[in-house]
Amino acid sequence: MISAIKKLFGIGPATDYSQLVKQGAIIIDVRSKGEYAGGHIRGSLNIPLDQLNNNLNKLKDKNATIITCCASGMRSSSAKALLASKGYTAVFNGGGWSSLQNKL
Repeated sequence: MISAIKKLFGIGPATDYSQLVKQGAIIIDVRSKGEYAGGHIRGSLNIPLDQLNNNLNKLKDKNATIITCCASGMRSSSAKALLASKGYTAVFNGGGWSSLQNKL
């Protein structure tokens, strides 16, 4: 049970997000378009969480490395869970976008 909760929220060994991006990871920012317009990670793809399920065609390769981010980490956690449930195999919750940007 604890490991499932840790996995859901991306808690565990530190992830080297910088290395994932260097290896071609896609960053998906699941905040609203307005939030995204107020600041975001350069090169990230904005797909608001409530539109993610209907935009999976933008993420054709289910084996591609994907990093989700939002404002605080809650929506990105939900996005990670949704993508995993749809068969995406390498999804990481990057948490809040500004925090993630500092890790890149």
